[in-house]
Amino acid sequence: MLTRLSRPRALALCALPVLALLGTAALAPLPFTVAQPGVTADVLGKDRGKPVITITGAETRPTDGQLRMTTIVATGPTADIRIGKVLDGWFRTDRAVMPRDSVYPTGGSEQEIEKHNLNDMKQSQNVAVDAALNQLKRKPGSMRVTVDLGDIGGPSAGLFLSLGIIDKLDGDGRGGDLTGGRTIAGTGTISADGKVGAVGGVSMKTQAAHRDGATVFLVPKAECREAEAERPDGLRLIPVTTLSGAVDALKALEQGGKVPSC
Repeated sequence: MLTRLSRPRALALCALPVLALLGTAALAPLPFTVAQPGVTADVLGKDRGKPVITITGAETRPTDGQLRMTTIVATGPTADIRIGKVLDGWFRTDRAVMPRDSVYPTGGSEQEIEKHNLNDMKQSQNVAVDAALNQLKRKPGSMRVTVDLGDIGGPSAGLFLSLGIIDKLDGDGRGGDLTGGRTIAGTGTISADGKVGAVGGVSMKTQAAHRDGATVFLVPKAECREAEAERPDGLRLIPVTTLSGAVDALKALEQGGKVPSC
C-alpha cells in the first residue's frame, strides 16, 4: 500500500541525498588547482642581484624601459583543495580555478615537476637565443648569451628573452629602445624560427603585469579572448604570433604606426 506524501515532506526527502552529496564534497579534496598572479621579472635588468641576460663577444647597448616576463603561482599537485577554495576562486578576479591535469599533465611529485619546469626553462632559454639571433640575422656561435632567471621554471618567458636579447644588441634598429622607454610585459613561448605559442594563465599574468607598472602587454593571439576577459584598466593588449611581429608592433607603438589589438 502506497502512502501519498505531502509536498513539503516530499521535497525534504528529495533534498536529503543532495545535502549528503554537498556535505561529502565539502570534506573531500577536489581535482583542481588554484592559481593567482605571480612575480614578474625585467629581462633587461637584474633578478635577485644578477643580470637576467648577459652577452659577451658582441657590443651591447644601454637600454631604457623594461621588458617584464610574467608568471602565475599555482597550488601544488598534492595540495588539498576543498570546495570552499574552489568557490572562492570562482568568484574572485585575482584567482583562477583550473583542472589539476591541465596544470600538471605529467603527474609526479612536486620535486619531479619542479625539475621538469626548470628543464623546460633551460630549453626555452636556448631556443630564445637562437630565435633572437635569427631575427637579427646573426650567426649562432658569434657571441655567448647566458640567461639567469633563478628558480623560475617553464617555457613561457621565451618570447621576452628573445626581445631582451634583440633590445640589448640592436634596440629598434634606429638608435632607440625597442621598449620606447615603456614598461612592456607579456608572455609566450618561442620557437627557433620565431613562432610564438600560447601558455595558459594569461588572465592572471595581465594582473601581475599591471600590478608591476606595465602599460602594454604582449599576448599570444590565440589567448586574446582570455586576456581581454580580465584585462585591468589602463593595460593595452597587443596580440602576437611571431617574434618579428612582436618587434614590428613595438616599433609601430613608438613611431605612431598601426598597432594590432585584441
